[in-house]
Amino acid sequence: MDNQFKNKTVVITGAARGIGEGIAVRFAKAGANLVIADYSDEITRTAERLQAEYGATVVPFKVDVTNEAQVSELYKLAWDKFSSIDISVQNAGIITIEHFDKMSRKEFDDVMQVNTTGVWLCCREAAKYMVKQQKGCLINTSSGQGRNGFIFTPHYAASKMGVIGITQSLALELAKYNITVNAFCPGIIETEMWDYNDRVWGEILSTPEKTYKKGELMQEWVDGIPLKRAGTPDDVAGLVVFLASQDAAYITGQTINVDGGLIMS
Repeated sequence: MDNQFKNKTVVITGAARGIGEGIAVRFAKAGANLVIADYSDEITRTAERLQAEYGATVVPFKVDVTNEAQVSELYKLAWDKFSSIDISVQNAGIITIEHFDKMSRKEFDDVMQVNTTGVWLCCREAAKYMVKQQKGCLINTSSGQGRNGFIFTPHYAASKMGVIGITQSLALELAKYNITVNAFCPGIIETEMWDYNDRVWGEILSTPEKTYKKGELMQEWVDGIPLKRAGTPDDVAGLVVFLASQDAAYITGQTINVDGGLIMS
């Protein structure tokens, strides 16, 4: 990949592994300066790997995206280090799966706080610096459940639908500063989160007549995808890099599915 993002600063949350790591790899290959953040201590090892494999300039930062002070510190660090914040990818997210009548208020609130409030906080802090520059690109991670809610995850569906609403509202407000705001909806992507999903949804959906073994439920869902395969973090990263590029300069307020055709709306 060419150095199309050379001298550009990219902040990515939820970047220790999975989709976030895949996005970081794409930007590293494209020459960007990276500030990668995650709640997990693994973020340091991810940064070291990106530096070793791609020669990228990478700054790791441990963050709780629901903590205003930590989020503010993250973006201040990026600004102080690189004197710009060109692209911010709000990717941190969590999921739990449970019958709604057994779900605790804390479980509901935790998912909403990370997936929706966390996106808003990161957008707010990133935009402060982008307004100074009079340019920037905010990219938010929604989900296929931002389009269609699924069983046993009402809190997750609500949180990801909320991301789409935030995206559209901010796109209207920030357009005058030459800041674009878009979102993407991953479908079935091969990550550690989907290993969890396969196991827990499989347990809940199993019946005496049909007990799901490891991988069986996932395969049923993959069979329903028109392209007949699960996606990879790199599939998602390709879309994100496009949305951050000059080729997408006239695109804002949009939410794009990246799911092999699973949801066509």
